[in-house]
Amino acid sequence: MPTRRRVVLGILILVKESTVNSKTPVSKWRYYASLLEAILLFVVSVYVTHLASRYATIKASNHVEDIILSNTRVYDFEFIFVQGAIGLSLFVVVLAIYFNKTAPFLIKAVSLFIIIRAMFVSLTHLGPYPTKLTLDSSLLNFITTGNDLFFSGHTGLPFLVALIFWNHKYIRVLFLVSSVLFGVIVLLSHLHYSIDVFAAFFITYTIYHIAIKIFHKDYEFFSLEENIALKKLG
Repeated sequence: MPTRRRVVLGILILVKESTVNSKTPVSKWRYYASLLEAILLFVVSVYVTHLASRYATIKASNHVEDIILSNTRVYDFEFIFVQGAIGLSLFVVVLAIYFNKTAPFLIKAVSLFIIIRAMFVSLTHLGPYPTKLTLDSSLLNFITTGNDLFFSGHTGLPFLVALIFWNHKYIRVLFLVSSVLFGVIVLLSHLHYSIDVFAAFFITYTIYHIAIKIFHKDYEFFSLEENIALKKLG
């Protein structure tokens, strides 16, 4: 009997070790393949949102009253809306390069966000608020026509990045503040309805968890890097 117990105990130890070893970093080939998938998915997502925005423009109906927009004058925050978004996007690129193991999951999660938002944009075709700020940006004109209202990408995307880098205090705070700031800006510029902004947080949180389920291998690789980084800090 003692011999059998030792054999069983030995098998259990081997199983446990194999489970732990399955968390080891993936090969470079698998990493670059996943990164290429992420980049291709991102390109597709940008084109999809371009089509959805054009479709929303064609189908746009009348505007509706809004408890915030109806009671505030329009403010000119074009510089922050355009240049701030570009600057924040470039910073995300820097994060993807610095936390290179995070890049596949980060890009895929952002791409999923853009695609799901395009689906929402295609469903309901409210017209923009009549006093909305008129923007003059050739880059934005390709991606959006201003009629893709629900839900706010300027509010949701920074919140998504904050969720992904939640264990990094300063990055988390920066993107949480940016998310709230952009939410205020799009409302005061009358670029989005209130529901577009407030719903963005709930939908984005759900998208984040969907991304973890769909891209679980990339997320595990990312989590491994997070654990190693935290151990070094500890």
